[in-house]
Amino acid sequence: MVRLEQLDKFFAASLLKMDCPEFDTRPWVDGPPLNQRRIALISTAGLHRQDDRPFTIQSGPAQEWPADYRIIPGDSLASDLMMSHISPNFDRTGFQQDWNVVFPLDRLRELADEGFIGSLADFHYSFMGAADPRRMEPSGRRLASLLKDDHVDSALLVPV
Repeated sequence: MVRLEQLDKFFAASLLKMDCPEFDTRPWVDGPPLNQRRIALISTAGLHRQDDRPFTIQSGPAQEWPADYRIIPGDSLASDLMMSHISPNFDRTGFQQDWNVVFPLDRLRELADEGFIGSLADFHYSFMGAADPRRMEPSGRRLASLLKDDHVDSALLVPV
């Protein structure tokens, strides 16, 4: 992880000025036992399928970065995905060595096969990291509808 003093001065100043919203951390509802839950994976690694449009960032503060997501089918393999997170401060080494570092789909498949979790969603999702969370709300609402249609009752959030 890069340190603040190692960042470009414009980018560091932008991060220091960013208002950090507070979110209630209590679950909205109680869920079923873990071995009965249907789980979706949601990452902020800027992942997309090779044939999907990449995330693009115009120069400017993080508050203006893309707040949309890409859909990743549940049968995807590591070789199907690309990372278009383009920050010069982002180290892709872990992803290149093992995609489960930022998108642990293989580990979730193993947990489902062992009966530790109930099942996996048909689709999983990746946002671009560093986007302002308040700008993500419209995308989050659309995503919530997709999760509901897929009968998902739990999500593993992987912030990158």
